[in-house]
Amino acid sequence: MGQTTRPEAAYGRALTIALPQKGVEKTLAMSKIISMTANQTVASPAASLDEIQQGWYELSLRVEQLEAEKSALEQENKALRSQLEKLIDHRQRSHGELVMLLTALVSKLPINDVGVIVSKLVEHNAKVSQFLAALVKGTAESILPQPAVLKTLDQTKRDMVAALKPVVEELVQLDTPLESQMLQSLIAQPELFFSPAMARANRCFVKGQVPRERIVREFGEETVIFFNDMTTDSKLNPHPKPEEIVLGFKNDFEALFQQHAGLIPQKRQELQALYQKIQRSKASTEEARAQKNAFAKLSFLIELLQFYQNQATEAPEVVFAQRLPALIEQLVVTGPQENLDEKLIMQAESLLAFVVNPDQRLMILNNVGKGGGAGKTLRYVLTLRAEKVSDLDQVITEFVRHLIPARLQQAPPAKILAAPLRLIKPEMQRLVVMSITSSDRLRKEEAQALGRALGADLGLKGLDEEIKARESVPLEVERQMAWARIKDLIARRSEPTEIAAAIRDRLHANYDAEELKQSWITLIDAEVISLIRVFCQLPYLPDGKTDAIARTVMETYATRLIHEKYAATYHKVVNSLRNMFKAKPDSPTLTNFVALVRWANPEAANRLCTDIGMPVPAQ
Repeated sequence: MGQTTRPEAAYGRALTIALPQKGVEKTLAMSKIISMTANQTVASPAASLDEIQQGWYELSLRVEQLEAEKSALEQENKALRSQLEKLIDHRQRSHGELVMLLTALVSKLPINDVGVIVSKLVEHNAKVSQFLAALVKGTAESILPQPAVLKTLDQTKRDMVAALKPVVEELVQLDTPLESQMLQSLIAQPELFFSPAMARANRCFVKGQVPRERIVREFGEETVIFFNDMTTDSKLNPHPKPEEIVLGFKNDFEALFQQHAGLIPQKRQELQALYQKIQRSKASTEEARAQKNAFAKLSFLIELLQFYQNQATEAPEVVFAQRLPALIEQLVVTGPQENLDEKLIMQAESLLAFVVNPDQRLMILNNVGKGGGAGKTLRYVLTLRAEKVSDLDQVITEFVRHLIPARLQQAPPAKILAAPLRLIKPEMQRLVVMSITSSDRLRKEEAQALGRALGADLGLKGLDEEIKARESVPLEVERQMAWARIKDLIARRSEPTEIAAAIRDRLHANYDAEELKQSWITLIDAEVISLIRVFCQLPYLPDGKTDAIARTVMETYATRLIHEKYAATYHKVVNSLRNMFKAKPDSPTLTNFVALVRWANPEAANRLCTDIGMPVPAQ
């Protein structure tokens, strides 16, 4: 009785008695809070039981409202997180699909650095995917799809690396002068092909020589007496580096070798074997040819592999327009006038199959056979053997012009022309033969007879019916087709001599006023510089003689040039010639053009000189 009850304890007991049973737990929690508050404010008066009961219901409602709002916020956060995850996942997928579409479009463009651009797109896609995944998951779980062009490129690299081993083994078995260890190292490290030591060894193999450093390393300094120094020159290269010196066996090596019988007794057989290897490699035999072919295949594979592995730094024009076409031609063409071998052509096609980009493959073909002869025949044969040929009509027309040179005295024998045609597909053979029957390089009767003979040799059936059907084409339609081909030559910026030859051949085949008019209209539709250059080449035949109809044609052209109907063409010609005269008064093109106009029409030439600003010669 004497103990004093603390206000907060009494308040708790009273609150417990007054509240329903289910609110006891909440009441205890609230009593603790109130107790803490009471400790801080001891001086505040205790609330009455009625006040507590009256405020409880408001407090209970407030707590229930807060709990309901908490549950609602938790559900809303879960829904927002789910939406965010779906949005990020959709963004990853859509961005990946967009990159795949872009890579597919880029792969079809006629550009050289496709691989670099596609690699950058894939790298960008990977970075975006990782960032988006980091927002939710932390890391990207799924592997991004690889574009088809990169898959093909990677597979091509693997195929080329796999193809290197049999080619290297073939070179080793052929017993070439190249060092076996150096060749074997290319299987694991193809980039060693471009090292200075390997580059010198390759040049020596092609020329039938040997690096000095190899001779000194294998046989000793004293054996240099058997060789001629092919590098040191008293004026051009008086002090070359020792490792850059190239040696060649002396012509009297065998006699000199016998004179020094006591020199290098342990390695005499090895040195003589090296001499014999080089001699066999230099000879015009099947063994030497096989060595050169194997080396060309090895060079092609490594050059292409090097480009694919270093596309950012390698110039595609150098690789596909200079190096690889020369290797293809060296592999297939055995002589400038010899027939092509289909086995070698198939080897060349197997190498070209490693070129992923069709434009780069076409670049190789277009640069094969720049020197003419069998190399040029190879270019057309490889083009017509392909699965898809762009500008087929143009390729066939050029092939026929190559097979039948201009201004022949008589048609070439059918057997000679049939040899390269057997190397292409039968459907292409028929198109080429039909083009020969309508060629303007031969008279109509000769062309058709040659076409029939070729058809018989090649076993083409139904050729006579096609020739007869083509003869029924109206003259006007045939004329339009002929001049359309010449316009195509002009549009493709062909050589002026080629365009002039085509115009001459057409005029010889059909010489009348309408053809002359059409030839003039075709020329003035071209660029003015093309008109001037073709005009300068038109009178001259390939042998340097003047064409019989040249003077008449030139007179017609000169008269039309100064006619008021063609004033626009005349002003273009004058402006171009005036610029030539200002830049170089003795320009050959300017001089020839004016001389030809004077030859055909002196009055037109005087007017032309006056308008250009050139001195007019005295009458």
